[in-house]
Amino acid sequence: MLSSVHNERVRFAASLARRDARSKTGRFLLDGPQAVAEAIRWRPQVVEQVYVAENALGRLSDLSESARAAGLPVETVTERVLKAMSDTVHPQGVVAVARQFPVRAEDLFSGTPRLIVIMHHVSDPGNAGTVLRVADAVGADGVVFTDRSVDVYNPKVVRSTTGSLFHLPVAVGVDLGEAMRLAHESGLQTLAADISGDELASDDATAELLSRPTAWLFGNEAHGLDDAELALADRAVRLPIYGQAESLNLAIAASVCLYQSAFRMHA
Repeated sequence: MLSSVHNERVRFAASLARRDARSKTGRFLLDGPQAVAEAIRWRPQVVEQVYVAENALGRLSDLSESARAAGLPVETVTERVLKAMSDTVHPQGVVAVARQFPVRAEDLFSGTPRLIVIMHHVSDPGNAGTVLRVADAVGADGVVFTDRSVDVYNPKVVRSTTGSLFHLPVAVGVDLGEAMRLAHESGLQTLAADISGDELASDDATAELLSRPTAWLFGNEAHGLDDAELALADRAVRLPIYGQAESLNLAIAASVCLYQSAFRMHA
């Protein structure tokens, strides 16, 4: 059993809460049974080590067995050690160290994609992870994080995806202009979600617009997209607000936009 918080492996896992450590090593931390279980199920080849707290062995026995069945090393640690590794205040009994697995933007846009999500300058980890989760739910072909967005391997982003990070291709560190160019070359229309855009209505024209293969562009939570960034898109659109709300949270707005596209594409 691993019992020292000063152990080199414990310190390495804890260091992955920092972006510089993740960038230097190409590793990231999975925190909690949901993320670890999804990684084992969908991408076991990227998981390097699983650590289970001794007080969680009983309730996480199925997860431990799945990891061992996949040929992954599982080590028991004390509750104190797991807390030192974890990025959360109240760890859930298991963490894992995994290799990052981004795809090239060129590969993500290859073939005939129907729905792509591009996040530019999205800075809140919870929003970023939620949008990625929704992209997974609507059957998107992939997600792009531009070079000005939060790190998708940030532990808070990983947790908020609830495992969706392992379900679909994700490109990171992509220049916005390059992402938009690739979208156009792959035959996608590009729609920027912005309060300056045309209001999406419940009419035939909107239905036809949203039925086309689309790359949705979502910008910063507070500042949206600037004029130069909006000019890269075919069209800027916004959701109508029928009540008195000042605005919509980025993740909520993105969810509505993506589901509207998905409804039309699957009609």
